[in-house]
Amino acid sequence: MGYNVAIDGPSGAGKSTIAKLVAKEKGYIYVDTGAMYRALAVYFLEKGIAPEDRAGIIAAAGEAEVSIRYEEGVQQVYLNGENISSKLRAEEVGNMASKTSIIPEVRERLLELQRSLAREKDVIMDGRDIGTNILPGADVKIYLTASVETRARRRYEELIEKGAACDYQEIAKDIQERDDRDMNREVAPLKQAADAVLVDSSDMTIAEVVEKIAGLCR
Repeated sequence: MGYNVAIDGPSGAGKSTIAKLVAKEKGYIYVDTGAMYRALAVYFLEKGIAPEDRAGIIAAAGEAEVSIRYEEGVQQVYLNGENISSKLRAEEVGNMASKTSIIPEVRERLLELQRSLAREKDVIMDGRDIGTNILPGADVKIYLTASVETRARRRYEELIEKGAACDYQEIAKDIQERDDRDMNREVAPLKQAADAVLVDSSDMTIAEVVEKIAGLCR
């Protein structure tokens, strides 16, 4: 059996960044579940399917094969045999993933892959419902969060650094709406597991958050 660490939290809390750093320090395999949903979102967008087209989304999910490979120690995400890792961080992909991940058939499509990885390897997995739904028996559970203002500022600075045109207020509004959607969805809503450790990174550096979480792991 693998040793499992689950990190849950809202969009923009730094889950992926922190999980990757803890994985590197501890020698775990990092599994970005959000990237899997984003991979399906890429497929839906490429097929021109609207997020409101539930039947179309379900049918397309059945056609998509999402896999994770580790190349030189870096996670690569493949969709139907094509490496799409470079497409996953686009804003429209994130929004599509948020809207379509509430569909049970979409979640079921990826669930077994995530669990099989956790059974076989020492993994750290981040997402919205890892500790509550995907890996309820995880050895360590973390709920990583930060204020909407902090998360919006981080995203704004990230986009500005990339030379992208963006508006802070729009980013903050989008984050709040995504929080509401994730926390109130019918299937596996975002919430802190009863046995999860709360880590609020609003006033913490990345190094401090990594040290805190790594210290909870074996």
